[in-house]
Amino acid sequence: MTDELVRIGEKIISVRKIRENVQKILKLRSAGLSQQEVANELNLDRTFISRLESIGEVRKGKKIAVFGFPLQNKGEIKKIAQAKGVDFVWLMNEEERWNLVKEKSALVFFNEVMELITALQAFDIVVIIGSQRWLKIAEALLNCEVIFIELGASPITEDCFLNPDTFKETLDRIILNQAK
Repeated sequence: MTDELVRIGEKIISVRKIRENVQKILKLRSAGLSQQEVANELNLDRTFISRLESIGEVRKGKKIAVFGFPLQNKGEIKKIAQAKGVDFVWLMNEEERWNLVKEKSALVFFNEVMELITALQAFDIVVIIGSQRWLKIAEALLNCEVIFIELGASPITEDCFLNPDTFKETLDRIILNQAK
């Protein structure tokens, strides 16, 4: 990678070194080290790490996942979720949903479903987008708060449009309730 250099007064600053060190800080913090532990390890002030985190903070609160199908506008819904700081997003349209089942052996499919369930269990709040049938399954399998957005009655056999404003409002309510 080319080292981008910036002159500030008498100093020549390496943008690459700044990026690398910020990545180290974030990696150590996301691995569970405290701000003070990271500061000690990298010979920095703890307050610098705190301010750095504040600059990039999108939201505070619980870990949120969004899972849903079959969505006609999954790309738009995914962008909204990411912009709101949702931790995990898995959205499919009807074709992707059937390809998930058709292209795998029963054992491989079962293992992937179990991995997904295990992953979703790590979240505090899971937003389910689909039919009532999937809500009942999620409530039975997940040990967390489940928020439901209904796309239609079971069985849903074609892609459904989810109003982006409805989705934004749902996420805003979840995030706002965490702030209280």
